[in-house]
Amino acid sequence: MEHGLRWFISNSLRRQGHLGRTCRCFCRLTRNITTCRQTARFWLSHLPGNVYRPQSERHCHNDFSELLQLEAVRKYIDDLKDEYKEIRNRLNCIESREEDGKLLSRRHVRLAPLASVLEELQSSEKDLFELESMYNSLKARDDQELIPLVLEEQQQLNKSIAVLRGKLLQTLVQKEKHDESNVILEVTAGRTTGGDICQQFTREIFSMYKHFAGFKDWNFEVLNYTPSDYGGLHHASAYISGENVYRFLKYEGGTHRVQRIPEMGLSSRMQRIHTGTMTVIVLPHIDEVGTKVNTNDLRIDTFRAKGAGGQHVNTTDSAVRIVHIPTSLTVECQQHRSQLENRKLAMRILEAKLYQQVGTRAQSERIRTYNFTQDRVTDHRINYVVRDIKELLSGGRQLNELINKLLESAENEAVLELIETRNR
Repeated sequence: MEHGLRWFISNSLRRQGHLGRTCRCFCRLTRNITTCRQTARFWLSHLPGNVYRPQSERHCHNDFSELLQLEAVRKYIDDLKDEYKEIRNRLNCIESREEDGKLLSRRHVRLAPLASVLEELQSSEKDLFELESMYNSLKARDDQELIPLVLEEQQQLNKSIAVLRGKLLQTLVQKEKHDESNVILEVTAGRTTGGDICQQFTREIFSMYKHFAGFKDWNFEVLNYTPSDYGGLHHASAYISGENVYRFLKYEGGTHRVQRIPEMGLSSRMQRIHTGTMTVIVLPHIDEVGTKVNTNDLRIDTFRAKGAGGQHVNTTDSAVRIVHIPTSLTVECQQHRSQLENRKLAMRILEAKLYQQVGTRAQSERIRTYNFTQDRVTDHRINYVVRDIKELLSGGRQLNELINKLLESAENEAVLELIETRNR
């Protein structure tokens, strides 16, 4: 444990995202190592906020393979493994119809995937150790024929171990309640002294998520689209459906900041760097929500749709605006030709927003900066940097990699919290 703490302290200067909570978790887990705890607090108190470091940003997230080296984490996993064996033995001795048997059976089902993955992981790690011993032996004999084969096998085995560690992490952390839900995604342009940079950036971000939905083979249905001048976007919303949509998009909610020289609009004449913001809101779509909407609390207006949409635009009152009077929440929908369909969609969005107010986390923090002049995107929560903004905005591999890093960091933090709770 002391070795693990020293490793954590020595690396703390290059870790920004989730560092405060993670450091506190480590300190609570090691109350008997006073010196290490005091040193950790010292570094935590002297860490600067958003510092740019060219080399280490892409590796500043907490890696689960590193966490597995800590005694507290290994002990937690070993305890779960021992618990699984004990439950299996007890289930062989009692009737499953008994109350205790039912409780044990549920716990057995919960721990079974972890035990399976852990057994496979330990077997693969044993194979890797044997391969390393074989490689050292072959290297000592200078066997140039077999060494390449062993190295290739090691490479494949390391990839398998990395996948198994990811599975082990996911079995340790319970799924969030709405991870498998579809989502309603909203984008809204912010304000800037530079003029229309926010509207242009909002259009690009909305397009990025549309392409990302295609990359993940999800359905992307535009609910509302309010364009601005010079090809920008004031506000838009979409319904995204598919496999585990909320799990992958739940950390995209927040304020996205842009720094760039505008390419179009009035502010493009100034040829200087402007800073603007836009906001993303991600709401899980839940078929059965606990929030009851009283129709007497609603004001429903109809109006003619604006923007692209065919001959029905500006000819019929198909667009719908619903205002929830007690909270002043306002929802608009003008995507469909039918006023009834637009009303159903608007109610779906309103229910999701009301549910978010009473039960889900806020999405107002600044999460990411897109610096076009330096061709750099920085996610401030894990200090993860991506080079090549255009590639990220295309909504493909780079965005998927960034989102996976966020999920990994959050799951690692959840493991530390589980261990902390267990040790109280």
